[in-house]
Amino acid sequence: MFKIEKLSYPVLIIAHIVLTIFMIAIPFLVKVYFYGITGYFILRALTNQDRGQEVLLASFYLVTLEVFLRMNSALFFYEMIKYLVIVLLGLGIFFKGFSLRSIPFVFYLLLLIPSIVVASQNIPLGESLRKAVAFNLSGPVCLGVTAIYCFYRKIPRERLDSMLKLGICPLVMTTFYLFLVTPDVRDVVTNTASNFAASGGYGPNQVATVLGIGMFISFARFIIIKNRLHNIIDIILFIAMTYRGWVTFSRGGVITAFLMIAGLLITVIFLKRSEFKFSFLPKLGVLAVGLLLAWGYTSLATNGMIDKRYANQDAAGRAKDDLSTGRTELILIELQAFFENPIAGIGAGQVKYYRAQKDGIVAASHNETSRLLSEHGSIGILSIIVLIITPLLYRITNRGNIYFYPFLVFWIATINHSAMRIAAPAFIYGFSLLYVTYPSKKVNKIEDPTPVLEPATSV
Repeated sequence: MFKIEKLSYPVLIIAHIVLTIFMIAIPFLVKVYFYGITGYFILRALTNQDRGQEVLLASFYLVTLEVFLRMNSALFFYEMIKYLVIVLLGLGIFFKGFSLRSIPFVFYLLLLIPSIVVASQNIPLGESLRKAVAFNLSGPVCLGVTAIYCFYRKIPRERLDSMLKLGICPLVMTTFYLFLVTPDVRDVVTNTASNFAASGGYGPNQVATVLGIGMFISFARFIIIKNRLHNIIDIILFIAMTYRGWVTFSRGGVITAFLMIAGLLITVIFLKRSEFKFSFLPKLGVLAVGLLLAWGYTSLATNGMIDKRYANQDAAGRAKDDLSTGRTELILIELQAFFENPIAGIGAGQVKYYRAQKDGIVAASHNETSRLLSEHGSIGILSIIVLIITPLLYRITNRGNIYFYPFLVFWIATINHSAMRIAAPAFIYGFSLLYVTYPSKKVNKIEDPTPVLEPATSV
C-alpha cells in the first residue's frame, strides 16, 4: 500500500495546505477526510508486516490532527481521538506484544480503578457515572496504553524522523486554517485575556498547545536536517506557528514549546559530535532574528497587548495578582479535596462537583497533578511517582532518543496548564520511551538526510 510519508516534505506540506483550502470551502470535507485517513491508517496497520510502527505513525498523525477536527466539529464524540489511539495501540499490542519491563505502567493503570469505585459512591443524583469517569480517565488510560506499548520498543532513528515529518502536516493545516478563517487580529484583540476569536473559535489553550508541538518539530528539523529547501520551509512554519501561538494569548503552549527547544539544545550540546554542535549555531542566529521580527509585528498587530500579556499585565498595564489566570484557585480547591479525602480521593470526575459545592461554580481542572491528588488521593501520588521515576531510570541506560527530554518536558508542562484535555500529552509521553536505534554503518543518501547523532554519555 502507498505510504504517504514517503512523499517529499514540500509535497506533503503543499498537499495539506490545498486540502485545508478545500475543507474551508466545503466544511463537510473535514469529516470525509478524517474518516478516510483513519480508514487508510487502520488498513495499513492490518495489512503491513511492520504493524508496530504503523500504529505509532497512525496514532501520531491523528493526535496532531485532533484540535483541527474539534475546531470543525468533525468528531463523532469529543474524546474520540483518545479512544482511537487506545484502539490502534491495542492492536499493536495484540500483534506485536509489549516489553515485560513496562509492568510499572500496567501497575499505573490498575491504580486508576479505585477512583472508579469511589466515584460510584459519590456521583450526584442525575449525573452519569459513565460520562464522568470516561471523560476524566480517557486521558490517563490513553497515557498508560501508550506507555506500555512504547516502553523499550525499538524504532530506527530515520523512522522516528519520518513520523515527525508527517505529524507536522496536520499542524500546518491548523495554522493555515487560522490565518484564513480568523478575523484580523487588530479587530479582535482588545485585552490580554486568552482570545477565542484568534484561536478559530476553539479553546486557546488547546490551540496553543498543538501549535507548540508544531513549533518544536519545525525547529528540530531546521537545526538537524541539512537540506536548504526544507530548512526554508521549516523556518517559515516555525515563525508562522509561533505567531499564531502568540495571538491566542494562551501562554502555556508557547512557553512549553520553548522549554522543549531548550531540552533539545541541551541534549545536542552534550553529544559527542562537536562539529555538529557548531554547525547549527548560524541557524540559531537566523531563528533569533526571525523571532524578534515576528514579536515586533505581533506587538504592533495587537497594539502592545501581547507585551502586556507576557509581562502578566492587564490591558491598562497594571500587574495582575494571579499569574496563573485563576488556576491557583482551582488547585487550592483540589488540594482541599485531597486533604479531606487523603487515602482514595473523592473519585474520578468528582472534582468539578466538589467545587460547585464549595463556591457554586462548576469548572473542570486545568492541572492534572492536582486533579490526581483530589480524585485519587494518595494513590494519585503513587501514580505520579511511577510516571516520573520510570522514564528517568530508563534514561540512565538508554540515551539514544535525542527527543527524550523535550517529549517528557512537553508532558509535564502540558498536564500542569491544560490537564489532559487532548490526547497529545498522553501520546507524546509514550514517544519519550521509545528505544531509538541508529545505523551501524554509513548508508546511502536518502530523503531528509539527517546526521547520525551519537547518544551522550552524560545526558
